Amino acid sequence: MEPQGDISNPEALDPEALGFMCGIEVHQQLATGKLHSRQLGELHDITMETLPDDWPRVHRRLRSASGEGGTVDVAARFEAKRNRSFVYCQSPNSGLIELDEQPPLPHDQNALDISLTVSAMIGAKPVPLLQTMRKTVVDGSNTSGFQRTTLIATDGILDTEGGPVGIDVLCLEEDSARKLESQLTPRGEVVTWNLDRLGIPLIEIATAPDVKSPEHAKQTSIALGRTLRDTRRVRRGLGSIRQDLNVSIMCGDRVEIKGCQDLDWIPRIIRCEMARQLHFYRLANQLRTMHNFPLLNSDRREKSEDITDLIAGLLPLKLTDVSEIFSDCSSNMIQNGFEKDAIMLALPLPGFEGLIGNKAFDQNNSQLPRLGRELAGAAKLAGVAGIFHSDELPAYGIDQNFVDLTREMLDGVDAFVLCLAPKWQAELALESVLNRARMAFNRIPKEVRNVVVKKGSPEDGTTSPMRPLPGGARMYPETDIPPLVINESHWEQIVSNIPLTQRERAERLSKYEISHDQANQLLARELDDYFVNHANGLPQKAWATMLLENSGDIGLMALVLTAKEEGYVSKEGMVELIGSFEGEFPTLDEIAKKSEAMGLKPADASELMAIVESVVAERIDFVKERGMGAIGPLMGTVMGACGGAADGKQVSALLKEVIQRNL
Repeated sequence: MEPQGDISNPEALDPEALGFMCGIEVHQQLATGKLHSRQLGELHDITMETLPDDWPRVHRRLRSASGEGGTVDVAARFEAKRNRSFVYCQSPNSGLIELDEQPPLPHDQNALDISLTVSAMIGAKPVPLLQTMRKTVVDGSNTSGFQRTTLIATDGILDTEGGPVGIDVLCLEEDSARKLESQLTPRGEVVTWNLDRLGIPLIEIATAPDVKSPEHAKQTSIALGRTLRDTRRVRRGLGSIRQDLNVSIMCGDRVEIKGCQDLDWIPRIIRCEMARQLHFYRLANQLRTMHNFPLLNSDRREKSEDITDLIAGLLPLKLTDVSEIFSDCSSNMIQNGFEKDAIMLALPLPGFEGLIGNKAFDQNNSQLPRLGRELAGAAKLAGVAGIFHSDELPAYGIDQNFVDLTREMLDGVDAFVLCLAPKWQAELALESVLNRARMAFNRIPKEVRNVVVKKGSPEDGTTSPMRPLPGGARMYPETDIPPLVINESHWEQIVSNIPLTQRERAERLSKYEISHDQANQLLARELDDYFVNHANGLPQKAWATMLLENSGDIGLMALVLTAKEEGYVSKEGMVELIGSFEGEFPTLDEIAKKSEAMGLKPADASELMAIVESVVAERIDFVKERGMGAIGPLMGTVMGACGGAADGKQVSALLKEVIQRNL
């Protein structure tokens, strides 16, 4: 049965009817040092403009290598063609290991224990022998050309609001470097990286394709994030957790979508991808019908007849230099390109007139899928800024006359693509365009795509191509790190120390005499353990307030609050007293002596009453005029007369008593 649905209304697409499948990969940074170098895991908030001059910079190129099976991974082969070079900026927390000039060290023990803890929390089964692998990555984000990753556990279950979701694997791996800048040059793209993040431990969790709907994908991501945060040993903040979506419908194929930072956008991103896959399935059969080729089956599990040779014959690689035609074009963009030794190359696409498409929008104001955007994405991966195609011309300063002249030079072809770039780059870009145009006769390619991002959030939920979907050829064993045995006693220790869930923590706090707001804040700021450890014997609301309003040594704060309860320090003097110790941990007697020396000891009750009576007597006309409304203004006067050594509640009560007596 042919898939039904209007791509201009992605919200109305029926996931079940379209054979929707989805799995989620989450990558969470751990709050530890680096995984294989013992460098600190701190990040440096810098840009190219603020990059310190004294940070060493290393220039490198990377090449692809064959994996364990002797073949070069398809994604690695693609990256190697892009003619890119890399500049690595050595941050203070990166050394010879980050520069790939020294062998890695064994796993950071804390990171390993956190990954095993998460495995236990989701009921996954640990791998008895940990073998670190090298995962080929030649986009420059790893100086070595690979990422170290270790399979920790398999076969877990995650409870979500929409039902259980299987966990296929949990891995412990290194995070990549952070991109600072990318520049296009006549000799290729130059990418600058900051090495501060390279090597920070990541937990990678990959679910089974058990996600039932776009909305369930969001619920699953929330549940994954909550489980990881329950360890209290993961990093927080923007960029510390990243979600990837593996999405397909039955007439399409699996696509991995990266860059899903905002969980609220996940359903929309998925629905845009469903619409894209549906559109390109229909476009493929439209092209096949035009050329009397056998149609694609709507079920990807059913093999379709191979027409690769027919497509290659229909769309040969035939590039034509049309620079002379555009030599007097008034477009500033084109003239600026010629001044930088670029040429204008043309690629004919016979039969594609009207099928490349123009920009249009769906009911949510997201761009509708169109072949032109895919062709442009393929070209950009070769490093060019973009392309021009015949369906969108005349535009960009190219009038109809130049369109007609180009068609004439291409023997009257109905559709074509233009690329303005240095010769080698234009050729690579248009070769990529041709390959993508040939793919339009088939199902969508398996690939990695990136959410279109603008100012830190998705612009409209659509995606652009990044690279082919990698396969098993990218993995091979890491020979510098010996295998690690996870023995039974180690695992039992992990299982017996599984952290509390957020719900269990909330239930624990409900037994204490604190407000609902205080409980929520203690949980949100991960202070509830400190509260519980010292709550017995202290006034619980006051202890919660002290934790929420102050920072520093928890034990010292608890001791100062005890001193306040025993009358050694006033409430108003506690913060000043805490700050006076600066790393010391005094006894209760030492706190009492210092409080008295600093004038922070509460005034004697009789002395305080005398001060209150004196202040009221001096301001008796004001008191008689304002009545009980005089309490607030007189509070500051009394506290000042006491030198701050008074309890506010006590002063308020005494003022009330004395004022009532004088009215």
